[in-house]
Amino acid sequence: MSIVETIASVPVEHEKNVFGQFDQYMKKIERALHVTVIARDGELKIIGNEAAASRAKGIFLELLELSKRGNTIQEQNVDYAISLAMENDTSSLVELDGDCICHTINGKPIKPKTLGQKAYVEAIQKNMIVFGLGPAGTGKTYLAMAMGITAFKNEEVSRIILTRPAIEAGEKLGFLPGDLQSKVDPYLRPLYDALYQIMGPESYARNMEKGLIEVAPLAYMRGRTLDNAFIILDEAQNTTPAQMKMFLTRIGFGSKVIITGDLSQKDLPKEQASGLDVALKVLKDVEEISFCTLTSKDVVRHPLVQKIVNAYEAYESRQNTNGPKAQRRKYDSHI
Repeated sequence: MSIVETIASVPVEHEKNVFGQFDQYMKKIERALHVTVIARDGELKIIGNEAAASRAKGIFLELLELSKRGNTIQEQNVDYAISLAMENDTSSLVELDGDCICHTINGKPIKPKTLGQKAYVEAIQKNMIVFGLGPAGTGKTYLAMAMGITAFKNEEVSRIILTRPAIEAGEKLGFLPGDLQSKVDPYLRPLYDALYQIMGPESYARNMEKGLIEVAPLAYMRGRTLDNAFIILDEAQNTTPAQMKMFLTRIGFGSKVIITGDLSQKDLPKEQASGLDVALKVLKDVEEISFCTLTSKDVVRHPLVQKIVNAYEAYESRQNTNGPKAQRRKYDSHI
């Protein structure tokens, strides 16, 4: 395969943002696409086989466009651009840049960072009930929270209700000191963290006192009708079928409901069916309910999280293939 040389222009004022500190982004693109990149005086020379050089040039130009729009390029942007290029996906990172949901208390824009996240946000805009499924770090809860706060500020809903099952993550905590709120707060901490970051602690406390924002365990939802509210059920994989049915039948007029969960991280007893699993089967054909599945490609935490998710998925796939039941099936097929 012939080696070609292609040229791209990257203005000097954008080089640090596009190439990364100590050229770490440039080196990552070089390693991933097996090309050589030489930057000098605002000009980028890319050397490699024709397909790889073209892909690398496309990645640099996309990162440059993001930089020109005022974005700080992050490693996740580079990793995602590389994955799209490797799959010959014609989608562009620039497509995602216009979809700003809101800003954090520090002025940082919150926007979808992957195509999967963009589809998730669009589903929330269009549907009354949305199930957001996917591994840790894909932004399921955070994006839903941003959408909820935006709807609240725009007076599309009169309150925000955040809930999750109060269940330990694989360990028995035993007796917890303090009043009832102190006992349930640790289970709801991830929801508080997102609220503080997007809304700010003062605004949150003010609206909490007025009863306009409610953070509560799922058990508190029984017997209520939730009208004109933006409701988020987090960690739904830890609900029982009865809890999920109870929650879904609380929904009133003018409400929007987001249900998030990771089917690979259940903390229920092994013999207990997950309400999320059952709901996916029961509600799959119901109109106005959307199911969005995010994957490891949509992980926007540290790049190592994506590798961890992929490693666990590969391990669990091998276990399902080579486990006792699979071995028994292989044995039976030879009888």
